[in-house]
Amino acid sequence: MKIVVDDLSGPEIAGFLTEHVQQMRSITPLESKHALDLDGLRKPEVTFWSVLDGDTLVGCGAIKRLGAGHAELKSMRAEPTRKRSGIASLLLEHIITEAKRMGFTRLSLETGAAEFFLPARKLYEKFGFVHCEPFADYQPDPNSTFMTRML
Repeated sequence: MKIVVDDLSGPEIAGFLTEHVQQMRSITPLESKHALDLDGLRKPEVTFWSVLDGDTLVGCGAIKRLGAGHAELKSMRAEPTRKRSGIASLLLEHIITEAKRMGFTRLSLETGAAEFFLPARKLYEKFGFVHCEPFADYQPDPNSTFMTRML
């Protein structure tokens, strides 16, 4: 597998992200959905990576610069048929390494509080993320879990 910076111009990643947003909308109330669409991910403060297994897209993730030294983890997703195959761990390790290289000292995230998101929360805890208060423009939300990690 390889992890590459993606300019989000290909139809495969567009479809992959559309599925992600649709899945989040089916699980989370609209007012609690924070997944970025393609336009949001194409902003200059976002770096986006795709995970490829050969020529097959199997995962993605991004970081969004929030301020001096602080970034947010966004759009972490593994192909549903490939969940629990190590893709998310490989990608998260890569993103943490890249965030450090880019000079960030803190990486935060918002994920769902529902049972569906439990595997994601466990993954983040495994990588040293701890629960925190809402950050950036987030507000307290019973459907959200906020986590952070110093780098």
